[in-house]
Order: sequence, then C-alpha cells, then structure tokens
Amino acid sequence: MDNLSKYIDHTLLAQDANIDMIKKLCEEAIENNFYCVCVNSCFIMDVKKFLKNSKVKTCSVVGFPLGAMSTKAKAFEAQVAIEDGADEIDMVINVGWLKSGKFELVKKDILELKAICKDVVLKVILETALLKEEEIVKVCNISKDARVEFVKTSTGFSKRGASLEDVLLMKSVVNDSVQIKASGGIRSYETAIKMIESGASRLGTSSGIAIINKSNTSKDY
Repeated sequence: MDNLSKYIDHTLLAQDANIDMIKKLCEEAIENNFYCVCVNSCFIMDVKKFLKNSKVKTCSVVGFPLGAMSTKAKAFEAQVAIEDGADEIDMVINVGWLKSGKFELVKKDILELKAICKDVVLKVILETALLKEEEIVKVCNISKDARVEFVKTSTGFSKRGASLEDVLLMKSVVNDSVQIKASGGIRSYETAIKMIESGASRLGTSSGIAIINKSNTSKDY
C-alpha cells in the first residue's frame, strides 16, 4: 500500500515520555508523512511548535486512559487541548457507566465533548478489551447518534489492544457513517493492512516507522 503512512497517528502516550522524546516523535512524523501525532494533553503546545509549517495534525487524548473521571473534567481537558492547538481529540468513554447500564450518561459524556470540539475531529475510545459484543454495539450506536467522526478500539493500556474482530464488529454497526481507528498492539505491516481491510481508516501506533518499512512481521493481534 503506497499511502500507508497517511493512515498512521504516530503515538507516544507513555507516562515517562519526556520533551526530547516528543520532539523526536514529531520529527519522525514529518519525515515519514504520517497523518497525525497523538500525545497526552500536556504536550500539545510543544507538538504544535515542533510541527510548525508541516501538514501533520496534532491530536490530544482526553480522559486517558481510564475514562472514569467526571464529564466536566473531560470537557475542561478537551477545551484546554483545543486552545493549545489540538486538531483532533481522542476521548475515552466511561466504561463503568456503560457496564452499569447508564447509557444516557455515556451519551451525555460524548455529546458534551462533541459540543466542545465543534469542527475539531472527535474520536471515541471504546476499550473493546473490556466490553462484551453487545456493549460494543451499544456504544457504537451512541457514538453514531452523537455524530462523532471516529470510534476507536483501544487505549493500548488495557488487557489487549485492537483485534480484527473488534474492527469488523464496529464496522458492521457504524458502516460508513463513522470512521474507525484501530489502536493498541499494531506493530507489523501485515497487521496494519488487515486492520485497514477490515474497516479501519486510521491506525494508532508507536510502531509506525517499522510498519511502513515492513521491518517487523510478527503476528501481534
């Protein structure tokens, strides 16, 4: 695939990530023509500076990685990230609310972020490793009704990352009305291609360079 780099959100969300690592991430994204750089919200202003005069987008995670904070806290973090220069927001749903059957609260959580994002792309992270099939279907439908731009499989910080089954199920629910971002455990070219063929239009990975160079062929899904 000639344009594989344009599927990749070049990602660094480690707790011990430092400014030198963030700068290198941005330099790699520019050099390899990745679509986006995805970092924690405290680094958005730095990323915006490092990516200046490039076409690479800036993405902030919000409520990451647990999604269990209040909606007001998520909303505030998203607002600050946007003010700092984020072009895209990846928010984590409240899994506990979903599993408690508090679907209106889950929907409100997403809708409040959508209202703040306005024209900024909003991706909703489901954390599929923790969900039953019917819960994935439910939150995909909620996200579709909220008119978000993406549903996203995983944070990469839970029991596992994305699976082909996750992506296929999500695609069957949202069809072409919402895009899909597969993330977590995507480390090889083969896996990246299979995720795209299954319906993903964006890939969140810290292994983007290895993927486009086909330098890792391990089975990792």
